[in-house]
Amino acid sequence: MEKSIEGRGGVAAEQYTFVIVGGGIAGVTSAETTAICCPKESILLLTESNIIKTVANLEPVARYLYKFDVLERELANNTGNSESRNVLAPAIVTQVDSLQHVDAKEKFIITTKKKKIYYKYLCICTGGRPRLIEKDNPLIIGIRDTDSVLVLQNKLANSKTVVLVGNGGIASELAYELKGLKVHWVVKDNHIASTFIDPGAAYFFQQVMDSKEGVTSNDTSESIVKRLRYDEIVASENSNKKGAALGPDWHRHFDLKGSNSSIDKPIIHFKSLVKSMEEYFDAEQNKTLLKVELNTGEIIVCDFLVSATGVDPRYDYSSEPKFELDIEDHGIKVNEMMQTSNEYIYAAGDVCTAAWDKAEHWFQMRLWTQARQMGSMAGRSMTAHHLGETIYQDFCFELFGHVTQLFGLPVILLGRYNGQCLGTNYEILLRTTPGHEYIKFILQDGKLRGAILIGNTELAEMCENLILNGIDLTPFGDDILNPDIDIDDYFD
Repeated sequence: MEKSIEGRGGVAAEQYTFVIVGGGIAGVTSAETTAICCPKESILLLTESNIIKTVANLEPVARYLYKFDVLERELANNTGNSESRNVLAPAIVTQVDSLQHVDAKEKFIITTKKKKIYYKYLCICTGGRPRLIEKDNPLIIGIRDTDSVLVLQNKLANSKTVVLVGNGGIASELAYELKGLKVHWVVKDNHIASTFIDPGAAYFFQQVMDSKEGVTSNDTSESIVKRLRYDEIVASENSNKKGAALGPDWHRHFDLKGSNSSIDKPIIHFKSLVKSMEEYFDAEQNKTLLKVELNTGEIIVCDFLVSATGVDPRYDYSSEPKFELDIEDHGIKVNEMMQTSNEYIYAAGDVCTAAWDKAEHWFQMRLWTQARQMGSMAGRSMTAHHLGETIYQDFCFELFGHVTQLFGLPVILLGRYNGQCLGTNYEILLRTTPGHEYIKFILQDGKLRGAILIGNTELAEMCENLILNGIDLTPFGDDILNPDIDIDDYFD
């Protein structure tokens, strides 16, 4: 249990062995992992909201790749609350508060409620902050957590037109799920969902959106297999919210419909940016509207704008000494054990930047998958440090993997799935069945370096093995994706 000790000036302070800050996937996973490894030690989970995110229904998709649900659990702001005990491990105490200052020399934190909490090991999982086009504007909603989606849901009921800005996972799902009103989707790229997919997969998804049939499509088109070199693809192309991040399938829990049931497809504005915005009062509708001008010169009048343009590491508390931050994204730099520049302070999730020598097939993306992996690694590392044990980095950091859903279809990303950091010396092998599946292999020197699997392909484990084992696939040619050949038989 926690201890109360006499602080400076006679002020009572609390003391825990482990203090984890953040109620998102990274923070909760870190706390739960810590409780498994050190069930008799005192553990504090400090969260800004009484709603925390927990991982549930963890299901293996391949040997090292998992899909899971993110559940919201409500906690009372009570260190001894029995409900809290049922949600989390018995060793974990929860408090609803936020971090204000870290004193790494004396090993204590100060919260916004002016509590002084001493720690032996601290893990910072404060997440990311949405990049908003304009702050403190009620007509601009930044989508990041459940609270912001609830605001969106309330606004939709009486709205006719909305502008959606962003091209990542959340923006793509919103574009697909928003119905009953006119949606102007503003994307800066020349194809949709550019965070995850290439123009070929984007075209595949646009067909799905146009048909609105998804996996139930009656399209019986034959599969198409193509092998392309990098230069061929280039030529064709040239033609302040708080709270934990949304998890996978978040949109299933919300009614995202407007009042006009006849409208269900977004209007997409490619290669576009918001140039300016102006509020004005519409006397006829008796409400304030937003006039949005794009860099193309087009003007859109809307009820409100949804900003889903990604996040930046959230580092809005002071520390002494200061943490070492990444020059580019300003995240807290961590080593392979998730340690910061202070050996007793760890960080995980969106707030941190991986500063170790990364494996050949792994890179950092601020996703719920990596938040879970980093949180687990931080928990293991802290407890090993406390117990004087030696551990090694988890194998999940050997291969990038992410399972999600876009436009109603399952999506699996593995390795250098878009040729990241491979230069121009690679080939792409494609197989697509319109409305059903899209498979893309990245091949370099005959070896599989990455893959995009859209639809129920059942190829995830095979791809994982091929990437990690570095098997030369040259002898198989294009048959590696021939739908008439069970390629799994080659590697049993």
